[in-house]
Formats: sequence, C-alpha cells, structure tokens
Amino acid sequence: MTERYKPSWVPEADDDKFACRVMRGLNDSPLRNTTSTPPQQTGKRPAKLTVDDYVEGILSGNRMMLSRAITLIESNAAAHFEMAQQVIQKVLPYTGKATRIGITGVPGAGKSTFIECLGTKLCQEGHKVAVLAVDPSSTVTGGSILGDKTRMFTLSRQENAFIRPSPSGGTLGGLTRKSRETLLLCEAAGYDTILVETVGVGQSETTVRSMVDFFLLVVLTGAGDELQGMKKGVIELSDGIVVNKADGDNKPKALITKSEYNRILHFLRPATEGWITKAYTCSAYTGEGVMELWHDVIEKFIEQCQANGVLQERRKQQTMSWVYSMVEEHLHNLFYRAPRIIACKDSVENQVLQGELTPTLAVQQLINTFIEEKLEPIGSKNNPILK
Repeated sequence: MTERYKPSWVPEADDDKFACRVMRGLNDSPLRNTTSTPPQQTGKRPAKLTVDDYVEGILSGNRMMLSRAITLIESNAAAHFEMAQQVIQKVLPYTGKATRIGITGVPGAGKSTFIECLGTKLCQEGHKVAVLAVDPSSTVTGGSILGDKTRMFTLSRQENAFIRPSPSGGTLGGLTRKSRETLLLCEAAGYDTILVETVGVGQSETTVRSMVDFFLLVVLTGAGDELQGMKKGVIELSDGIVVNKADGDNKPKALITKSEYNRILHFLRPATEGWITKAYTCSAYTGEGVMELWHDVIEKFIEQCQANGVLQERRKQQTMSWVYSMVEEHLHNLFYRAPRIIACKDSVENQVLQGELTPTLAVQQLINTFIEEKLEPIGSKNNPILK
C-alpha cells in the first residue's frame, strides 16, 4: 500500500496482522492501465463453471454458488451476458413464490437496523430471508462501501439469511436490470422473503415500487419527513409507513408523528387497490412493534391481495414494465454509443450554444443522424444489453 492510500490510523509498524486497507479508486486502479503487465498467476486456475453448474447450485440453495451467479449477472463483460441469461432462463420456473418487500426512507431513519431486526426474527420463525441492499456508488471513484454485512452483524450470522450488498453504479436508486435478476435468483434458491433496501436518496422509489409487492416507508420523528414525503410523492407509493425509533423519551413524539401521517393518508389515494395505507410505530433497537407490523400488516396485505387477484395483476404489470424500461434504456445506450452521434454531437451542441440552431432542430438533426446509423442486431457481441 503506497503512502498516498495509507490512512492516518494505520500504525507505522504496519504488518500482515493489521487488516485495514483502503482500496484504490477506479481512476487509480492499475486495471484501467491496459499497458500494464498483469500480475503473475500462481497455482491452477479454478475450473470454469457451466450454466448447469450455476443452476444446480442455485436450486440446491448453495449460497456460494448463488453469490457467484449474482456476480455473473452484475458483470459488464459481454462474454458473461449470454451465460447469465441462460442461467436466469433455466431457474425462471422456480421463481415468483417469495414475498417481496421494498424498504425505503431518508438516510438515518434506521432502514438497515429495521431490516436486521425484522430479518433476524423471521429467520428465527423458520423463514429464509434474502436482503438486497443497494449502496450508493461514489461519483468520484465509482466505488461503494458495501457495509451492510458489517452493519447487519446479527442477521449475517443466521443460517437462513443471505445478504447481498450491491453498488448502485451511479444509477438513480441503483435498481436496474441486475437488481431484478438478482431477486429472481434468490427466489429460485428458496428464499421466501426478499427485503430490498434502497439508497434512500428520495428519488428512486418508483423503481423500487415496480419490483416489490409491499412498499414500506421508514420515517423519523421531528425531521420534517411528512412534508418531504408529500413533496416527493413517496407517501402515495407506500403500502405502509412505520415511524422508527419509537422507544424511550422519543416514543410520545413517535405516536404524534404517526397520527400526523395517518391524517395525511386520509386525503391520499391508496397505492394498492382495496388496501388502506396506514402509519405504525416500532423500535428496531428494542424490537417492539416489528413483528406486529409483519404479522398484522404485511402478511394480511399479501393474503388479501392474493385473494382478490391484485397481487397477481401487479406482478404481471411489473414484468411488462421491466421489459419496456429495458427497451428505453437500451435505446438510450444505442443512441449515445452510435459512432455518427459521437462524431456530430459536439458540433450540434456548439451550434445550439451559439444560437445558430434551435434546440428543436438540433433534436431533429440528431435523431435523423441516428436513424441513418447502421445498427447491429440486439444481443450480438457488439450490441448486448449490459446496463
């Protein structure tokens, strides 16, 4: 480790017993230097896994194989894309049986603590719980802390739990194709409860809503979350609101906040047909109210929505929404990667900035240029769906 990346808390006599290290950022990574000589490989290279190896491992509940399959999906290498899709296609018949819960809230609301408390208690009741936690990626280095396994210490020790922190990759909310496919793999591996934690930036809730059954908003007392929630529209997407940290001296304030949210919800249209969204209180620290929220609210919601067909219809709509969102994303990528667009973009931008071309005419010119571009078939080596 060079002096530049040596943290101030590392002792002078640093040796192998000191495990703390600071990873290099993307811009400084030697992997970005294509001229550098790769490190010497020692020992035998591990055997390359086949599609059947991945599928067999996932269906048998092998957590190591599940992790490797998720890594395959998250890879941006074109060579991995086809194999990843084959794996998903083969496990698809074994998906769709889990309860999918989306959990969002402002930073500091205690989402991770709540998830750990709920997940641990569910594991103790015999459930298999998978936690998909999206960590925000740095806009400078592109890296993520991925610290949820550290924060969820108790849950990570449960045999029936699987925690997968994933970098958002700079996308809004961090929930893209890869997150949805990761969810499917966890279901195929036998996890009956999927908890999806968002970044909590306040702008990605619609993406989370489009991939879960029940959407829970975790809030605090006295933080102005009521007004912020209305402004962002997040309350209108929620099937339940829970005021966390309702313990000790803060409990009376939490009850007041709960009443305020219920008053707001009275004037809003419920997010799910036939279901009345309400606010509740809990303490993820003491565990009070957490399992009551699960049994009396979430389980009742799933039972009701399965009975009236709302859940099945929501799943169908989510699947088709996923299809067309990927179409839009792929068209976006095709446009900005098209050689003709890259060649003329700067010129068009300069004409717009200098007043020589109106924005509308600029759009028309760019689109016409894109239409003239010779595109390769979707799914080819040079035109895969990677993002």
